Amino acid sequence: MNRRVWVEFAALSALWGASYLFIKIALRDMSATEIVTVRTALAALVLFPFALRRGAFAGLGRRVPEIALLGVVQVTLPFMLITFGERHIASSLTGILVGAAPIWIALIAPVLDPEESSSGWRLVGVIVGIVGVALLLGVDLSGDSQALFGGVLVVLGALGYALGGLFVKRRFKGPDPVGVVTGTTLTTALITLPFAITTAPSGTPGIGPLAAVVVLGVGGTGIAFVLFYNLVASAGPARTSLVAYVSPAFALFYGVVFLDESVGAGGYIGLVLILAGSWLAAGGRLPAASGKLAAGRGDVATASQPDCGPQAVLLERRAESVDSAAT
Repeated sequence: MNRRVWVEFAALSALWGASYLFIKIALRDMSATEIVTVRTALAALVLFPFALRRGAFAGLGRRVPEIALLGVVQVTLPFMLITFGERHIASSLTGILVGAAPIWIALIAPVLDPEESSSGWRLVGVIVGIVGVALLLGVDLSGDSQALFGGVLVVLGALGYALGGLFVKRRFKGPDPVGVVTGTTLTTALITLPFAITTAPSGTPGIGPLAAVVVLGVGGTGIAFVLFYNLVASAGPARTSLVAYVSPAFALFYGVVFLDESVGAGGYIGLVLILAGSWLAAGGRLPAASGKLAAGRGDVATASQPDCGPQAVLLERRAESVDSAAT
């Protein structure tokens, strides 16, 4: 990868990892539903002209119900669960726990998508990842019932990404992903708007929380998607999917440095186990020199990152054509 690609890779990792920092700051003055509404509305505004210029909405009119369902499963519910959960746990731990999405995919695949069933090293990865999650919930969060509840909500949010990823694989192989993601973020903004109005705290949020949610929506959700798409085109989907395993380290760094969060030994060990387990559960292969996905198994890795999870899975579905255009 050339220098520009490395810069984009680092920028995307930093943006994704910073999402939990911005959520934590925004939660000081805003309700969880407000945050989800504003961030998805801003993301849709950023993505709309990009999608329009690409002609990404072609043929989507007849698929509005499916797009709305995908929006609920893979954006609305995960964003809500993760944001509510982060009220009770550190932003750094949130970033680590969300990395469990590939583990969920491996667990539910035998029922919903037998092609993704785990065996061999993939099954080992599932076990390792579960141990990592259990370590975080049972050691770092076990002394506080509210914190344990928040951690469980975040893990359930990762389940939403997994379910959405399998739904995308089955139903959205053809449409341009930019148009679909614009639709899913807009769906979430519209669904959550009434609840955001009714749950809004009295008084105007401070400059810090407002700035945080704007950066979260425009940068961490909207611009991050554009960066992701550029990386898929220039470096290939398999290499780009590795961002998912770098961003939790950024989340940990931001939480410790900027929010003075204390992370115990269980947190660091859990980070290693969850990311290693997720990598193995997602195929456990470094991308080949051509940037193509390895034997059809590297695709699950792209579903692991939360804040760009919907578009990541959609873009993977078009991996072969994108790779051809980039080489």
